[in-house]
Amino acid sequence: MKPPQLRNDCFALPPGVHWTPVDEAHERLRSALASVTLVETLDLESAAGRFLASDARARRSNPASSNSAVDGYGFAGPVSDGVHTIPLIEGRAAAGSPFSNAVPGGSALRILTGASLPTGVDTVVLDEDVSVEDGFIAFHGPIKKGANTRSAAEDVSEGEAIVSAGTRLGPTHVALLAATGVASVPVHRRLRVGVLSTGNELRLVGTSASVDQVFDANRPMLLSMVERWDFDAVDLGHVGDDRRLLRGRLDRAAEEVDAIITTGGASAGDEDHVSALLNENGTMALWRIAIKPGRPLALATWQGVPVFGLPGNPVAAFVCALLFAEPAFRLLAGGKWRLPEGFIVPSAFAKRKRQGRREYLRARLTPDGAAEVFGSEGSGRISGLAWASGLVELEDGARDIEPGDPVRFLPFSNWGAD
Repeated sequence: MKPPQLRNDCFALPPGVHWTPVDEAHERLRSALASVTLVETLDLESAAGRFLASDARARRSNPASSNSAVDGYGFAGPVSDGVHTIPLIEGRAAAGSPFSNAVPGGSALRILTGASLPTGVDTVVLDEDVSVEDGFIAFHGPIKKGANTRSAAEDVSEGEAIVSAGTRLGPTHVALLAATGVASVPVHRRLRVGVLSTGNELRLVGTSASVDQVFDANRPMLLSMVERWDFDAVDLGHVGDDRRLLRGRLDRAAEEVDAIITTGGASAGDEDHVSALLNENGTMALWRIAIKPGRPLALATWQGVPVFGLPGNPVAAFVCALLFAEPAFRLLAGGKWRLPEGFIVPSAFAKRKRQGRREYLRARLTPDGAAEVFGSEGSGRISGLAWASGLVELEDGARDIEPGDPVRFLPFSNWGAD
């Protein structure tokens, strides 16, 4: 069974919208998109990295029984201040080997970490605090009732929802599910994202190129980004400025992938064949986003498959992929909408920012934790991407920044698979 397709008008903007603030663009994507992937049930070991399709509930409590948190001696508490001497009965309780009898009142039993508390035991005193001699234990009080024990279900109760739908399952979720007896879970199939480059000027790296041509940096960059996000990256190759060939490539892609990224040809120029084709099928929406670097973001559906037309400039394509494609793909893959978490650090630079667009500066942290920015803001300086370890986000309004002023830093590691 195939999930419902997106509406053809899901990316439409209200009449009269010319510039879309970043926050509004995020909200429109969040409200317009939903999962386009099938659901399958996988065993726990195979489900890591997938988005959970429905809430997972504990099949049993954790812990399943009250047990000892330490190696020591168990008895019925509490005990008052002073020295106490208690007779020690034969036997012991160990994890997986419970003591089957009741412990008489006023007596103690040897008990090890993780062992279920037998009847007559609700308190444990640590090994290090006990002297053992001639069948008796001696220790100093006071000790509260319940000391050094874990109550049954104090972590999780049977039937409790423990991992919510839309969560990408990581090692910690797998551990919790396993501990509560969940052996298999319904998850979304991994999202397949196709990456397509367009333009006569592009050449495949490793081939010859004239000074009028450029090597295609976008496609390998975006394919590696998609893989880093833990989706299936599908290389759709390169198409020159030929509308017929581009149409055929998009038709084939719509049968193979769940979402498409294109770079180049998404504006309104003579050779912008991507936007022209998307306009022909009536689903094209060109979002002029108030952002630097970036601005034009072409969004459409092609035969029901969402298409994200990114700028052709690699720096702008990189930033727009992080800010818009990654959170959108999480929704398409069955996950929750999530924006990157940043943190405030002191600036190691000075800048006068104008009112209007939100700016993202290539940046990295100095040894003392301040954010320094790349020497040029030119979006053609690809070396700045490799130099940086994140972005400094400057709000929409005007601002004069001096060294030491607080700025928001977004590390690239935010966008790794979580």
